[in-house]
Amino acid sequence: AASDVYKRQPSHRPEWVRTARVGDIDYTLADGRPTLVWLANLADIELHTSLSLAAEPQRPTMLVFDLDPGPPAGIVQCCQVGLVLQGLFTGLGLESFAKTSGSKGLQVYVPLNTAVSYADTKPLARRIAELLEQRMPELVVSRMTKRLRPGKVLVDWSQNDAHKTTVTVYSVRARERPTVSTPVGWDEVAGCREQGDEGMLSFDTDDVLARVSEQGDLFAPVLSLRQKLPAG
Repeated sequence: AASDVYKRQPSHRPEWVRTARVGDIDYTLADGRPTLVWLANLADIELHTSLSLAAEPQRPTMLVFDLDPGPPAGIVQCCQVGLVLQGLFTGLGLESFAKTSGSKGLQVYVPLNTAVSYADTKPLARRIAELLEQRMPELVVSRMTKRLRPGKVLVDWSQNDAHKTTVTVYSVRARERPTVSTPVGWDEVAGCREQGDEGMLSFDTDDVLARVSEQGDLFAPVLSLRQKLPAG
């Protein structure tokens, strides 16, 4: 994917760092360890990427919902909303995957990897977010209006846009404790919801390395699973 981090002075970028031009911006292709090390050396701690691949910037490879809690709501409430989303997509015959934002929220991804455009995904994401707000008005809000958000979970559908970027999986967040955007199983999401324990879905760099060693990459199917959006 094309990262939204790029050098304003191309002469300072090593010639071996690959880029992709979209409009008048050269996006860095963080597609290998040397480039990631180079970015880290520039203090690029957080990586936010497009939902598209560099070869086809107008074709999203996935549908995403960013669940952002307004205090005093937290990730426990995000898990409740996330499980509703998972059930909705299961009913449509679609698999969905969850990851922590690495901050305070949860994100739900529906892999597509088929011929689709943001003109298809963004309106659908908005309709789903508004449907959740109608059905769960005490917990969900689909609008970013600040006065509506305290104690509720914003189901941010607007990330489904060619001009937006979302924190990428396994990105470290720029915090004193290096928390990581971590893929989690739906059983873990349900467990956090049942136990009411936010710490169950908070992972730092050491935690994530251990998880990958034990469980593999839980997010790998998002890159290859082919699914079609429901018609209509």
